Amino acid sequence: MGNFIYMAASSTLSLVHLTQPPRTPSSGPPPLLVLLHGVGSNESDLIGLAPYLDGRFFIISARAPVELGPGMYGWFHVMLDPVTPVINPDEAERSRLILLQFINEATQAYGSDPHRVYLLGFSQGAIMSLSIALTRPDTLAGVVGMSGRILPEVLPRVAPPDAMRGLPVLIVHGTEDPVLPIQHGRAARDLLSALPVSLTYREYPIGHYVSEESLAEVAAWLRDRLDEPPWTERLARATPGTT
Repeated sequence: MGNFIYMAASSTLSLVHLTQPPRTPSSGPPPLLVLLHGVGSNESDLIGLAPYLDGRFFIISARAPVELGPGMYGWFHVMLDPVTPVINPDEAERSRLILLQFINEATQAYGSDPHRVYLLGFSQGAIMSLSIALTRPDTLAGVVGMSGRILPEVLPRVAPPDAMRGLPVLIVHGTEDPVLPIQHGRAARDLLSALPVSLTYREYPIGHYVSEESLAEVAAWLRDRLDEPPWTERLARATPGTT
């Protein structure tokens, strides 16, 4: 599958993580893809997706900062309820800020392209990915949220609409999801549809997991994003007076 996956030293960056260097060499700095796992998991989970994703990416799978048990981590504590999950909002906000710091650190540490930073999150990782997209769209080139939701607690921090105009977002959700039922995916779709992002929304007849079909959708979407100029570059070209 190409280069070995190795663990980066936790003392040098804000989050413990695994990395997969690009399998396809490029002339310039590689695009960065950060994988964010769900509650109760760890950095070893989503790194298994790396061989199925575009080889041009420098891929990082980050460990959430909140320890829930042996080998179990989360971005915040949550009492799972299909209708209204109850979260620790202070932990969610701290994790959002840590992620922003980590993205900046990782871009510099691994020499990746700061204009091509993508997030791919599953479940609680999708929640964090969408939180970053809504509050700091300027830090990202695109976001994939799988089986997640948008936190009401993050809405007061949402960036102005013009700041996210054209931001590519892919939402994937299972219609049979018992953990975060489909209404959460549809609510995210409706909220994002009212914003000037470039939204792609897909539903699959699956539960709370990644299927071959949904992974193929995600891989193709990410590949297509790499084959076009970053949205910020296209926005600058379309907006008179920008540089």
